[in-house]
Amino acid sequence: MADNYLEKRYEEVFAKGAGAAKGPQRPGLDNLLRRNRSYRGYDASYHVHPLQMKAILSVNTLTASGMNAQRLRFHAVTEAEEAAKVLQHIKLGAALPELNLPFPGTEPGAFVIVCATTPEDPILDIDLGISLQSMLLKAVEIGLGGIIVRNYDPQKLQAALGLPLAPVAVLAIGRPAETVRLVEVSAGDSLKYYRTDGTHCVPKIKIDDLMI
Repeated sequence: MADNYLEKRYEEVFAKGAGAAKGPQRPGLDNLLRRNRSYRGYDASYHVHPLQMKAILSVNTLTASGMNAQRLRFHAVTEAEEAAKVLQHIKLGAALPELNLPFPGTEPGAFVIVCATTPEDPILDIDLGISLQSMLLKAVEIGLGGIIVRNYDPQKLQAALGLPLAPVAVLAIGRPAETVRLVEVSAGDSLKYYRTDGTHCVPKIKIDDLMI
């Protein structure tokens, strides 16, 4: 009963404060997936609470893991001083280098540093994908958003944070401060994301072209 109470309080207090939809019904999976975009700009006035981060990390006690090895480990960053160290070692928006994303004042202020107890291999990479997507969906459910970051130097980031394990991915978390729109395209069209009038546009291949 206590665990259920705490989970409800996460969503009542924190999700409402982050601008989540009102009402007792939880959003369906399709809605969560549509809202789960890669955000590169965040509301700097909103501070992600450690309890929110714990709720996001807790999905990893429910997700699948190859051979049930559970080799991933997680370091939550919510304090400004440590977040600044992470920002020094990651890059966002590689396909739009002319914009130098994120714009000043819209940097993410919270992160999950995902590490592994063994070297990467195909099974670990599957586990990593499941973990990252599940954490992002949880973030969206409680009114936040994020982006998966793989553009960084693992050794430098590990040293900067004093971690015992090397990072295999970084998840930025915050309250999004930008609009992302999905654009349906055909197979063979450009899949490079772009921006139009401040809206971040992401091409997605239509379902008929995905089916073989």
